[in-house]
Amino acid sequence: MNAIAIARPGGPEVLQLRQEEQPAPAPHEVLIRVQAAGVNRPDVLLRQGKYGGADDVTGLVPGLELAGTIEAVGSEVARWQPGDAVCALLTAGAYADYAVVDARHCLPVPAGYTMTEAAALPETVFTVWHNVFQRGQLQPGETLLVHGGSSGIGTTAIQLAVALGATVVATAGSAEKCRACEKLGATRCINYKDEDFEAALRETGADVILDMIGGDYIPKNLNLLKDDGRLVFINAMRGAKAEFNALDIMRRRLTITGSTLRPRSSDFKAALAAEVEKHVWPLLAAGRFRPVIYRTFPLVEAAAAHQLMESSEHIGKIVLVC
Repeated sequence: MNAIAIARPGGPEVLQLRQEEQPAPAPHEVLIRVQAAGVNRPDVLLRQGKYGGADDVTGLVPGLELAGTIEAVGSEVARWQPGDAVCALLTAGAYADYAVVDARHCLPVPAGYTMTEAAALPETVFTVWHNVFQRGQLQPGETLLVHGGSSGIGTTAIQLAVALGATVVATAGSAEKCRACEKLGATRCINYKDEDFEAALRETGADVILDMIGGDYIPKNLNLLKDDGRLVFINAMRGAKAEFNALDIMRRRLTITGSTLRPRSSDFKAALAAEVEKHVWPLLAAGRFRPVIYRTFPLVEAAAAHQLMESSEHIGKIVLVC
């Protein structure tokens, strides 16, 4: 089968097309004929050898999410049958013609959704549900600040939060991106290149902040949080360290938390998949949330897809079509 493997840690050019043996499912797994695979920033970090929880990445096939048709099921799998259309979360391996996945990490492709759209769901939806709604405990009527609002994570967080009754404000890096965030439901989006988001949102504040930036954003985020506010990290693109006033955290009862998804246990991901299917899949069926697809690439052009991801020019998701 065709697969895109990491020849060595490095730039997009290290993603190389290879012929590999088709995998066979273990008793608890399903074999999926991949039709589309989402491209995510953790894929870039994995390719660079910088993703937390990854050891030597040489020879590894990246890809954390996919959509396709089940070809075979393991002996312990009861829910799925060959021919079922599913999307799935996996730790690696989606950039290929076939992949094996823990059966519990699969969800049905929502009715009326293309495979390309379905492949754009698992990584972002699982990440947003866990961090915004489970760790961040966002409630109806509260305000969520989403940094990187035009990213795949950002466009997902905006739509889900609005659908579940929250008010959303966002930051993004251009007027076009800000317009896209507001079109998705953000009441306001700050172009951080033109305006200081802390000053712009001082009167608004936030109950929950989803941050993938870190660095100098950290003290600004803490200043913007309302009493009992929650700051949730999913990345730290500008740096992982910052100073803060612990007494202020105590006085205002603030919570600082965060997570990475890939290293979590299979049981955790299975429980998260069940929660996502219960709470998010009905929103998809009702048309209250739909992934934003910016561009698709053939599998063989995975390096070009990574170049686009690193440029941050995109709005929404980038998907490989197999």
